Amino acid sequence: MAVMSIAQAITERARRCPDDVVVTAGLTEVTAAQLDSRSNRLARAMVDAGVCHDDTVAVAMGNGIPFVVTCAAIWKAGATPLLLDPDLPTGERAELERLGSPALAVGMEPVTGITWMDTESAVTQRFSDAPLSDRPASCWKAPTSSGSTGRPKIVRASAPAMVDPEQPVAVFLPNDAVQLVTAPLWHSAAFTYAFRGLTAGHRLVVEPRFDEHRFGALVAEHGITWTLLSPSTIRRLLRLGPDRPDPAEMAVLETILHIGARCPAADKRALIDWLGPERVVEVYAGTESNGLTMITGAEWLAHPGSVGRPIGGTEISIRDDAGHELGPGRAGLVWMRRGGMATYDYRGAASRRTADGWDTLGDVGTVDADGYLTILDRAGDVIECGSGVVYPADVEQVVESHPLVRDAVVTGRCDEGSSTAPHPEITVVVDVGDADVDPDEILRYAAGRLEHRARPTSITIARRPLRNGAGKTRRSAYRPTGRPRPTSRSEVTIHDAVHRHPAPSE
Repeated sequence: MAVMSIAQAITERARRCPDDVVVTAGLTEVTAAQLDSRSNRLARAMVDAGVCHDDTVAVAMGNGIPFVVTCAAIWKAGATPLLLDPDLPTGERAELERLGSPALAVGMEPVTGITWMDTESAVTQRFSDAPLSDRPASCWKAPTSSGSTGRPKIVRASAPAMVDPEQPVAVFLPNDAVQLVTAPLWHSAAFTYAFRGLTAGHRLVVEPRFDEHRFGALVAEHGITWTLLSPSTIRRLLRLGPDRPDPAEMAVLETILHIGARCPAADKRALIDWLGPERVVEVYAGTESNGLTMITGAEWLAHPGSVGRPIGGTEISIRDDAGHELGPGRAGLVWMRRGGMATYDYRGAASRRTADGWDTLGDVGTVDADGYLTILDRAGDVIECGSGVVYPADVEQVVESHPLVRDAVVTGRCDEGSSTAPHPEITVVVDVGDADVDPDEILRYAAGRLEHRARPTSITIARRPLRNGAGKTRRSAYRPTGRPRPTSRSEVTIHDAVHRHPAPSE
């Protein structure tokens, strides 16, 4: 089978296997023929509403079958999905709509003067479900991000809406899998693997959100062979303890891929011990697709903490602030290069890509003598004081090892704003759920396991998740002093019950 448009791939699958179930969500199933027919009707409704070739269509929806049908329709209309978190605050949503200039919005109503369509109503209109003329968009996806700075931006893929259904998407994403989707589809990684999987023969089992208590039952019920998790969802699974599903009951599950953040070494080792190294794969990559690394569970046991070696033609260079390349084991900014052409285009931000193709996601890391990359933290989050460097991710992992802590977010700054101050001021926000917690005890626990300069100086107790469904958080949302400052509706909920405590005197 040759390279074809995503729209053609969806139609071709319906032609070959019309009755195959391609998407399951709860008690509802959609066959290949139904997906093709519904998306054809919706695509015509979009064109009727003014969508033209290479336009963008804003999609602000939660997980479910309507999300899948809508994106299929956008590709058939010759347009690009602009992916928006439906819980974005009004100001951020307005900025992204301004940057993306979508011709149409679906899902949550837009906050600017964009035409809005109720897709469920449109499907019921009397538009033909016959195939449309094929006109693949020059950009197949446009995810959005606020990054660590909080400034909204759009990351438009340079690749057109074309695929080869017979070619595996990547070595870690096989064809003909049964894929469990629990991460939000508006997030780039979940979107990419779900839809590239769909065109490569996957059946998608789409859940509205991750639920660790249902994970084992979903795997057993649907015969799940592949799924994407984040370090925060892995931690939630592991915290089930003896209530975790028996590995034998999940024998059908071939791969858990995790991506999106630095995974605590203790959690990674526990996951491998639980499921076996052959089932655990980690990938380091960004929405920009400017490079990627991969590591198997067996490799990780030999290189603990690493995110793997380059794949897919990726090159890696670790550089200091002056741009000089550093040797094995020395920490610096991680630069990657993959092919000669740019893989993305920013709207709302400036790319750091150089003329010769090197680019960085802004992470600090090291490469060992065998070429294995280890990510230490975001460069913008690193705390530098007279006593040395503190990586907030290191502090978070220690605090998260406390048995009553579900998650932690660490921020810091030097005393009086001086880089020569002896020790930084470090604030940790911990999610403890409904646990009865002594904040001083958590601080003492961390102090006993960290160097003096890395010990938290205050703690804020939260009883709500600190990360979104994609396992992401914005550290800049939490001030080192005073009460954390929420920056989006999804973050406001964590402050329902918070109390800030200084560290106990030594």
